[in-house]
Amino acid sequence: AALQALKRKKRYEKQLSQIDGTLSTIEFQREALENSHTNTEVLKNMGYAAQAMKKVHENMDLNKIDDLMQDITEQQDVAQEISDAISNRAAFGDEFDEDELMAELEELEQEELNKGMRDIRLPSVPSTSLPSRPGKLLACHFTLLLINGKRAEDEDEMKQLAAWAS
Repeated sequence: AALQALKRKKRYEKQLSQIDGTLSTIEFQREALENSHTNTEVLKNMGYAAQAMKKVHENMDLNKIDDLMQDITEQQDVAQEISDAISNRAAFGDEFDEDELMAELEELEQEELNKGMRDIRLPSVPSTSLPSRPGKLLACHFTLLLINGKRAEDEDEMKQLAAWAS
């Protein structure tokens, strides 16, 4: 009886293995059918999309699209220029050349210096004739000029002149 039970067990295991294999095959075929159906639906929808795109593109001309894109680019450039012009601070006085401004400033300074030189009062030239020894008389004359309220511009120049005269 034990031997019969063991044979039955082996037979059932074999049947179970066959049934499991059959179920696996059926499951595989079911998945393959689902995938085929999904692929068919995807392909059909892609066909519809291609037809719809073809219909939409019938009225489009590539040259018109290029012209439109160029117009858009030009308008974006104009908008950028306007934006740049608005965002930049007002450049009042910035358009002058710095070298020209420096030359004009030097010219004005020179004019001011010349005007200042015209206002300088120089001492009057003595009307008496010079003696044979001019050194002492010249020193006396400069002393008199200082006493009378006249100023000499530079003491070094007076010393050099006195040294030259003696």
